[in-house]
Amino acid sequence: MAARGARRLLGSLWIALFLGQPDPAAAAARSSSQSPAGSTVRTFTPFYFLVEPVDTLSVRGAFVILNCSAYCEPSPKIEWKKDGTFLNLVSDDRRQLLPDGSLLINGVVHSKHNKPDEGYYQCVATVESLGTIVSRTAKLTVAGLPRFTSQPESTSVYRGNSVILNCEVNADLVPFVRWEQDRQPFFLDDRVFTLPSGALIISNVTDGDGGLYRCVIESGGSPKYSDEAELKVLPDPEVPLNLVFLRQPSPLTKVTGQSAVFPCVTSGFPTPVIKWMRNEEELTIEDSERFLLLAGGSLEISDITEDDAGTYACIVDNGNETIEAQADLTVQAPPEFLKQPANIYAHESMDIVFECEVTGKPTPTVKWIKNGDMVIPSDYFKIVKEHNLQVLGLVKSDEGFYQCIAENDVGNAQAGAQLIILEHAPATTGPLPSAPRDVVASLVSTRFIKLTWRTPASDPHGDNLTYTVFYTKEGINRERVENTSRPGEMQVTIQNLMPETVYVFRVVAQNRHGPGESSIPLKVATQPEVQLPGPAPNIRAYANSPTSITVTWDTPLSGNGEIQNYKLYYMEKGTDNEQDVDVGGHSYTINGLKKYTEYSFRVVAYNKHGPGVSTQDVVVQTLSDVPSAAPQNLSLEVRNSKSIIIHWQPPPAGTHNGQITGYKIRYRKASRKSEVTESIGGTQLFQLIEGLERGTEYSFRVAALTSNGTGPATDWISAETFESDLDETRVPEVPSSLHVRPLVTSIVVSWTPPENQNIVVRGYAIGYGIGSPHAQTIKVDYKQRYYTIENLDPSSHYVITLKAFNNVGEGIPLYESAVTRPHTVPDPSPMMPPVGVQASILSHDTIRITWADNSLPKNQKITDARYYTVRWKTNIPANTKYKTANTTTLSYLVTSLKPNTLYEFSVMVTKGRRSSTWSMTAHGTTFELVPTSPPKDVTVVSKEGKPRTIIVNWQPPSEANGKITGYIIYYSTDVNAEIHDWVIEPVVGNRLTHQIQELTLDTPYYFKIQARNSKGMGPMSEAVQFRTPKALGSAGKGSRPLDIGPDYKPPMSGSNSPHGSPTSPLDSNMLLVIIVSVGVITIVIVVIVAVFCTRRTTSHQKKKRAACKSVNGSHKYKGNSKDVKPPDLWIHHERLELKPIDKSPDPNPIMTDTPIPRNSQDITPVDNSMDSNIHQRRNSYRGHESEDSMSTLAGRRGMRPKMMMPFDSQPPQPVISAHPIHSLDNPHHHFHSGSLASPTRSYHHHQVNPWPIGTSMSNSDRANSTESVRNTPSTDTMPASSSQTCCADHQDPESATASYLANAQEEDSGQSLPTAHVRPSHPLKSFAVPAVPPTGSTYDPALPSTPLLTQQVHSVKTASIGTLGRTRPPMPVVVPSAPDVQETTRMLEDSESNYEPDELTKEMAHLEGLMKDLNAITTA
Repeated sequence: MAARGARRLLGSLWIALFLGQPDPAAAAARSSSQSPAGSTVRTFTPFYFLVEPVDTLSVRGAFVILNCSAYCEPSPKIEWKKDGTFLNLVSDDRRQLLPDGSLLINGVVHSKHNKPDEGYYQCVATVESLGTIVSRTAKLTVAGLPRFTSQPESTSVYRGNSVILNCEVNADLVPFVRWEQDRQPFFLDDRVFTLPSGALIISNVTDGDGGLYRCVIESGGSPKYSDEAELKVLPDPEVPLNLVFLRQPSPLTKVTGQSAVFPCVTSGFPTPVIKWMRNEEELTIEDSERFLLLAGGSLEISDITEDDAGTYACIVDNGNETIEAQADLTVQAPPEFLKQPANIYAHESMDIVFECEVTGKPTPTVKWIKNGDMVIPSDYFKIVKEHNLQVLGLVKSDEGFYQCIAENDVGNAQAGAQLIILEHAPATTGPLPSAPRDVVASLVSTRFIKLTWRTPASDPHGDNLTYTVFYTKEGINRERVENTSRPGEMQVTIQNLMPETVYVFRVVAQNRHGPGESSIPLKVATQPEVQLPGPAPNIRAYANSPTSITVTWDTPLSGNGEIQNYKLYYMEKGTDNEQDVDVGGHSYTINGLKKYTEYSFRVVAYNKHGPGVSTQDVVVQTLSDVPSAAPQNLSLEVRNSKSIIIHWQPPPAGTHNGQITGYKIRYRKASRKSEVTESIGGTQLFQLIEGLERGTEYSFRVAALTSNGTGPATDWISAETFESDLDETRVPEVPSSLHVRPLVTSIVVSWTPPENQNIVVRGYAIGYGIGSPHAQTIKVDYKQRYYTIENLDPSSHYVITLKAFNNVGEGIPLYESAVTRPHTVPDPSPMMPPVGVQASILSHDTIRITWADNSLPKNQKITDARYYTVRWKTNIPANTKYKTANTTTLSYLVTSLKPNTLYEFSVMVTKGRRSSTWSMTAHGTTFELVPTSPPKDVTVVSKEGKPRTIIVNWQPPSEANGKITGYIIYYSTDVNAEIHDWVIEPVVGNRLTHQIQELTLDTPYYFKIQARNSKGMGPMSEAVQFRTPKALGSAGKGSRPLDIGPDYKPPMSGSNSPHGSPTSPLDSNMLLVIIVSVGVITIVIVVIVAVFCTRRTTSHQKKKRAACKSVNGSHKYKGNSKDVKPPDLWIHHERLELKPIDKSPDPNPIMTDTPIPRNSQDITPVDNSMDSNIHQRRNSYRGHESEDSMSTLAGRRGMRPKMMMPFDSQPPQPVISAHPIHSLDNPHHHFHSGSLASPTRSYHHHQVNPWPIGTSMSNSDRANSTESVRNTPSTDTMPASSSQTCCADHQDPESATASYLANAQEEDSGQSLPTAHVRPSHPLKSFAVPAVPPTGSTYDPALPSTPLLTQQVHSVKTASIGTLGRTRPPMPVVVPSAPDVQETTRMLEDSESNYEPDELTKEMAHLEGLMKDLNAITTA
């Protein structure tokens, strides 16, 4: 590709491109020279760094110079970045730019809480109209406060032996350490040297070495001295002494060019001989210039190279014994360029490659910078061969300086090159060719297109014409170019296209005078790929170590030809930075991965046609390792004279390398070398150390633990216990003084502590603000005596307050005010804010923000170094905390948002020092997600006066992630039972309490609650245990009615609970009088209606059609269309009572009651011989009512008390009761399809439906039945005779209901189903005349009364504890029926046209039988 591009460049300096006019300002600034051929060729401008900043170590209060100098004509403008942000050096009184571009920092500031100067610095050089280059990054480290981690201790040594005096300090303080003997400087020689840690080693000790030693830290300011230690020199021992290591070599990691010291200090007599081995080969030290044997036998290696890495062993021998110690030397190398990018000339639409080869250890990563901004890989900017940058289809804005930045753990380097887009020479005088004719795609494949054309009309022969083809993807303004190979050739093949992609082609002819007109653009779409390899099967990945993973796969089954190679793609889970590597075989091991991190892998096979189908992603995690970083923010708090509490934070994210299992705390007295005490704690982030000595300074350090071992520890930090237990029963007194020193944008505050030193001071609170000190507050340590308040406004009046505080509270404040100095440089004019901010919701946690920038050209292309800042927060008035992110594009993907939350977004643009105001806000609400937390505060209490009833209360989940549409209560007597064996109680989403009845007394129950929103079910709450109370005088199990106590009160007339209640103690005589009265009135009204009906003249056939229409058609009542549905009923299982469901208009009831069986004793087995009777008997049943009757009935249902009529003389019979469970999918439908017809409004039927049980219902019928059952309230019924006329064509609603229930069980186990159970009870005496059973039917002799209403009942899963998961055989429903006078009259009026005279005669006989039953009751 690069060779072809160069060939095109040399052969096409005369090509004219028609992609638009170049920037006139840029053209005016160019330096140019005339080529011999007459074309304008610009020369490359030398632009490079003469000096780049280097890593620097400084001390507090010193001045630092970071050198930087760049060469260019004209002179470049130098700016500095710190931690990626430009420094404003104009108003900075401590940092200033020197004339050569270097950065001077006066009085380095560094404290425990304020480190403004420490960080990473980068020099940026810019030449207007030419470009920008950036230097390498330099780290400025400021040495900490002078502090000894270990100090010398008095010791004695035999003459001629070696001795070590410890003086350990932080690594950044080692260069500032020196030693004194008897308080005089102690000079080093070939017998004495210091280790990198600061320790002093004296070998071959003489008598003159005795004395008092101390080490000194001189890091600016007054020197800090260690404790003095006395060294005594003893005479030679007369007996041999065992060899002992005083200091063994320890593993080292060094960078090439540095020096390394392996200590090997021993003690023993006779004096031993020491030799060194490397990788089991003896080192020849005498003739080496880089290896040096120090006094006492330690080894120093200078100017380290990568070849020096290995295992070094120190072997000590004194003739009597030999001891050995070894350590590894790891050598790292900073990045180094093997090939640097080269300057490139190019024309627009060409392809170029900047080459960049680097080496280093660890392997460096490479990124590319264009004019100071990061190059983001895309379809036209590609990283090829790991490090090279390829730019396809050059445009004018691609011109500038490109830099290859290589970096690894030990350094970074940069190298750059310039890209010049050449202008084409103007055409010479003479005719130019016209446009080529008839440009066609003669061959179209998946990845190449062959174009042919005819010569221009202006030059029919065209032998001397050359042609250039420009092409681009449709919608992309980057054109690429392809030239014909020889003059006169009128075809070209364009390679490396994408399948199923539309390309736009145009052809330009050129003669010796220059390029001519362009042809009309031709759009051609490549064909879809068909001959590519399939996915590689059996892709597997496994971790080898904490940093490597091996991936294996097999050859694709459909290769479509020979597989040339594979491309392995991998990326860290949770990121979108996918990398790839070319592989020739079927396995590959990827090294250099992050520890204990998940990676995803996929493989794509390549054949001669290109890449095939990718495999599915396989995810694997690298192995865990010890943490690679120490815990953060270690702090000490002195509690009293004998205890100190330690606080810390976990190691930084990405350095855990596994699951943190605990922390190891080590502490010791800091005054002298003392034994270290270890304490291993759990994962909590604090530890109280007790039993310490009063008035003693202790040093502490903390290390994190994983299952692999202990990670690096923090630096030692010290705190001193109180000399005496100070008073902390009151707040501290006022600080004794407060001083302020204002600067331009900061104020330096200093103070002295309170005069009363007997009260504990744990810190100081500094408040400040313009005109008020309460705008912001900063807390500092009790040892601190000054603080610099940063980021203030110039020329502003600030009020500052200082308060000492302890655990009791804050003391009396001290006030001071100051006016910051004026700003001498005017602020740059602000930019225009972005417009058209839009928020597009992508998922439950992701929103894409897009906007436009009116300060950009119309094409909205960003060509400068501007960037955008997006900020967002939840749209809650109390929430004022924004999150922000920066981007260089006109959109941003905001992730990690909360589900179902309204956010507001705004955008601002920044270019250099200019920024805009925030744009207008856009709002977006994330999608819902299933609840991620269970309902909380679950409590269970017993209902007062009802020991078998409990009330469950709860609060919504704290993480509902959407509107809660329902809850499910699970309960069981066995907490370890499978969850599908628990009883469930659904509750609609607007309720937070629920009542459960008929529990077993003195029994422990366990309750769990699960919440649901539109996305699904959330987690269950923890099980809550509740034991039902012991009730006095409770009735035993069996057929005896419940023993009602003398304190029992009948329910209020307004009560309309859908569950049973104990039989109301009404007077039996009054009850009978009411029943007889109702019956007599009913008969009178029926007779009147019957006489009226006999006078009807409508034909018999028309009446049948009307009857069918009334059942299955749509009736209009007061202009509304209503479907006829089976009435909703509750069949109570305690008192054999059929009651209408409460149709209360209250949309938000507080509590729902659902009776279900509570124990296995409540269930009576049923003989299977009943099945045939039940399956052969069906009730053809129809009913409807008008709106008026419905509203009237609803009013009566709410006020009418229940009538309970037990007959002890009747033998017990099994009765089935069913109750609906409200569907969570539609919480407004409180009435399930399982409801039965109301006994108070039912007619008695003499006919029995002969349909067999096998009759099925079509899907459409089932859907209609389901819809009608769900959406229509209970309706009154019409006489059976009307339904008989249409049974041949239509299935009745009850049949639909039963089928719906069965199908609902099969299709959706999650759908709420009616629960049912059988218990012995006293049936009501039937008021019906016994119906003649069909042929073949048998009746159980245990049933003396004929059921008024029998309905096919499918097997229903019972909801009683102890029988979960089992089904019950169908049970006949024995339903007592007493017609309501007003309702019966209305039904007769509605259906009067459907009766024939013979049917009325039968009905009259039926009513006479009813009267006989009523008379028998009255006489009894």
